[in-house]
Amino acid sequence: MSNKKAKRHFQNNIVNFQPQKKEVKILPRNRNQETYMLKLMDPQKDIVFGIGPAGTGKTLLAVQVAVKLFRSRVVDKIVVTRPAISVDEDLGFLPGTMEQKMAPWTMPIFDVFREYYTQYEIQNMINENIVEIAPLAYMRGRTFKNAFIVADEMQNATTSQMKMLLTRLGTKSQMAVTGDLRQSDRVSNNGLLDFIKQLERFPLTKHIDLIRFRQDDIERSNAVREVLQVYGD
Repeated sequence: MSNKKAKRHFQNNIVNFQPQKKEVKILPRNRNQETYMLKLMDPQKDIVFGIGPAGTGKTLLAVQVAVKLFRSRVVDKIVVTRPAISVDEDLGFLPGTMEQKMAPWTMPIFDVFREYYTQYEIQNMINENIVEIAPLAYMRGRTFKNAFIVADEMQNATTSQMKMLLTRLGTKSQMAVTGDLRQSDRVSNNGLLDFIKQLERFPLTKHIDLIRFRQDDIERSNAVREVLQVYGD
């Protein structure tokens, strides 16, 4: 086989092994999940909180909606954030790039991304800043425009971090804030709990909504539901 033919044969094999883009089908499995999804998809709702126990689909649905809106060109980028270290989030001493430093905390989010993209595609999106990993400690002074922000595990944010996060939202951007107050590492100065209490004083907010999940909404497995019952959560 000539070099030219061999090259063409090699390229054809690469093309044949390229994964097809999986369609983003969001399938809520209970009423609360459906309400949560609809709020996340609502362009009038800039900030949507999903609060409740593990296994209720808070992060899964938020990332699925983010990918769907990105593919539909409603937003230009996806921003991923969450509290990394519960005390002060000082990542400076950790080796590696910011992506590598945050990897242990962002893994559940990127597990969902891998349902729709290969690792190579995800890495390219990160390199091109289409997907941005933004630790809370590095977000001060920034404004995110035309973006969908997934703020995960926010029960570990301080009050100042929560206020700083919620005020990063720019034009044509939306934010999903997830958390489980029962899994908080913070006994005091809990930013998520503080904002929920503040929000209760303004029940008619137009651009902010909050969905509370219950044990009945757990879809991970029956065993998870029983484990949480054993722990009294």
